[in-house]
Amino acid sequence: MRSMHILVVEDAEDLADAVVSHLRKRGYAVDWVAEGAAAAELLATETYQLVILDLMLPGIDGQTLLRQMRRAADATPVLVITARSQVDCVINVLDIGADDYMVKPFDLGELEARCRALLRRPHGQTSSTITLGNLALDVAARRIRINDQPVDLGAREFGLLEILLGNLGRVMSKNALIDQLFSLDQAVAPNAIELYVSRLRRKLENASVAIRTVHGMGYVAEKKPE
Repeated sequence: MRSMHILVVEDAEDLADAVVSHLRKRGYAVDWVAEGAAAAELLATETYQLVILDLMLPGIDGQTLLRQMRRAADATPVLVITARSQVDCVINVLDIGADDYMVKPFDLGELEARCRALLRRPHGQTSSTITLGNLALDVAARRIRINDQPVDLGAREFGLLEILLGNLGRVMSKNALIDQLFSLDQAVAPNAIELYVSRLRRKLENASVAIRTVHGMGYVAEKKPE
């Protein structure tokens, strides 16, 4: 199961805006920077589950940034986006450590599908659907079903459930959940996580999975006893 935080490194503002807007609407937390140096600073202080990286950047270019990441043993998946005239560079960036690439212009739906595939990879997940007892979560369609009946979740509720199920049995702190659910430029209410957890619990009342509060530590998703 994937986590949520993505870094977009692209100096073309119109393209970056389209990518960021599309991914945020699909429930991802997305940060955007236009320069390689700014990306390097963020990568040194923030944890991302995926980097979408343009090759032609002012200052530190994408290829140099990728090389720096791999030399620093940063294994974060990287999806390179490149102009058609730069396709010859693709072999080099794949050898350096890129995980996938797309040629501009590209379809935003395909970009999202590539992102989902890369985000599943570190968790060994090959399908976009996760089934736990009577609960089935379809990451691609952004839907869940309980006892084969659809359950309506908001984007944040779905994202929170996805993170918790992706870390089944592991306690997730409030700060870790905020980092994965919200972009750096988004204001977060102090009780936001509590609110979403409360909503999820009501909607998961009949599910095989429950969300338990671990006082002083955070929340954990667990399968209910048979």
